Amino acid sequence: MSDRPASPTGQPPAGAPVPELAIVAAVASNGVIGVAGGLPWRLPDDLRRFRALTRGHAVIMGRRTWESLRGPLPDRQNIVVTSRADRASAGAEVVATLAEALARVAMPPPAFCIGGAELYREALPRARALHLTEIGRPFDGDVSFPAFARDEWREVARESHVASDGLRYAFVDYVRVRGA
Repeated sequence: MSDRPASPTGQPPAGAPVPELAIVAAVASNGVIGVAGGLPWRLPDDLRRFRALTRGHAVIMGRRTWESLRGPLPDRQNIVVTSRADRASAGAEVVATLAEALARVAMPPPAFCIGGAELYREALPRARALHLTEIGRPFDGDVSFPAFARDEWREVARESHVASDGLRYAFVDYVRVRGA
């Protein structure tokens, strides 16, 4: 798939396979996913789960998410969606649209959308799975996960946890039951 360029409209060429898309995110009870370019909580188990889910797959992210990282995520195909191609650095493929990112995926499915909010909003209608860390309390923040129709998703797994500071959270997996 990586050898097929996207069309001028940003869509994959006609007949090109579109890779399966999943979303991975940690979301506070009030929808917050970020503050000041970072996470408003510290959950090492969530970061371990993120690594386990995404290792060996493509990760598709927006420019601000890319800039929040310390560099490319190892053992993954890093794809950055941005209209500002000059902002990405070594270790990432830069594309202008989510469709173009999906056309570039060269690793096994699924490809993972890892944020931010704008890219999540665009990816939600195309995603077949959600891997959420649902955090059991609200947090202050400046970035939120987009609202989505919960009746289009079926919970297939839930693993509850309590952090050392008492914060309750759960790893929850959903699959799409209708919609996209």
